[in-house]
Formats: sequence, C-alpha cells, structure tokens
Amino acid sequence: MAGPHNETWNEEKEQRWITFVQSINSEISPQAVRLIGEMRKAAYAMHHIGQASIAPSGLSHAQYMVLMSLYVGEQVDGRAELNPSEISERLGNSRNSTSSLIRGLEKDGLITRQLDENDRRKFKIRLADDGRDLVSTYSHKHISIVGGSFNQLTEAEQATLGQLLAKLTLKIEEARDRMEQETR
Repeated sequence: MAGPHNETWNEEKEQRWITFVQSINSEISPQAVRLIGEMRKAAYAMHHIGQASIAPSGLSHAQYMVLMSLYVGEQVDGRAELNPSEISERLGNSRNSTSSLIRGLEKDGLITRQLDENDRRKFKIRLADDGRDLVSTYSHKHISIVGGSFNQLTEAEQATLGQLLAKLTLKIEEARDRMEQETR
C-alpha cells in the first residue's frame, strides 16, 4: 500500500496509519482507510498521466483544462462560447484563477475573448483555431491512455466500479453540502 505521500509502506507502517486515522474518527474502518489510499493513488496516477500526455504541448494542466472545457462545450454541448464563470464552475477553480488562465491563453492566441452582446459586463470565451488544434491533438492522446487503462477491466468490473463510484460520489457530495450549510 502507498501511504499519504506515495511511498511504499510496510504492514507495520500501514497499521500505524490506520490507527492514526481511527484516532481522529474511530468509526472509519481499516478497509475504508485502505480504500481512501487506493482512491488517492488512482487519482494521483490519472492526474500525472494527464500531465505527461500534454507535456510536449507546453501547456500547464490548468491551461489544458480550460481549453478542454471550451472544446467539450463545442463538441458535446454544442456551445462555441462559454463565459469565465461557467469555465470556473466546470473546473472547480476560483474565478480569479480562471481569469488568470484565460488571460494567458488569450495572450498565447489559443482563445479569444469578446464582450457579451446581451450583458456588456460579461465576456464570452471561445477557442481560437490554434487552441482547438492543440487541445484536439492532446485530448486524443490523453483519452486513449486513460480510457485504455479502464479497458483493462472487464465490462462487468467497469459497471460495478461505475456504480460504486457513483454511490461514493453522492455520499461525498451530500457531506460537502452539509458542511457548506453549517458554515453559512
């Protein structure tokens, strides 16, 4: 098992980690602690695959994700333009971070920004041709690598994993919503 900092742990260290987590919340089972570690490792690996697949582009992962949001908007949603708030929400970034990314991508000629005709306080962001070409090339590579990893599971395993992740996500989102309500 890999621990919190992605090093290999022996059984003794794993048990100390479980004991530590249970000292914070005794209701968390040892298996749940192990699953948290496995989920973290999988997310970490997917993130690094994503970074490695786009490295030759010269884009940061965050820049690529802005371009990808616009590309998905075009290809899936049928929307050539998104406003910065929509991009921020899709990425789970702060509006300030997203605005900074947009400025840099605009400077590099990968996106365009224009005032919204209906609301002059807002901007509409769209992919420039160079941005579309770049994100198209690297999205194919990234999706092939990540999708190929999931293809190592049988269809039944994929279905089971999908159901379990959906259930887990629902519970995590419910907990997040409760926490947000408590802080209001």
